[in-house]
Amino acid sequence: MPKDAHNKAAEHHESAAKMHRTAAEHHGKAEHSKGHEHSGKAQEHSLSARQHSETAHLKSSDHRQSK
Repeated sequence: MPKDAHNKAAEHHESAAKMHRTAAEHHGKAEHSKGHEHSGKAQEHSLSARQHSETAHLKSSDHRQSK
């Protein structure tokens, strides 16, 4: 279902945002190695969110065309 794909994309966007905030907190405390670790995880979630968003978009398009 397109809704499930959109929800999965949203979950990854939220996870990426959380990791970005955590990375910023660590960088602000001069804990750069932890900050870089969380930045890397944020990037992974961002890429996954993009893939899920594209899938959701395609499923939505397919769903609309089948009506």
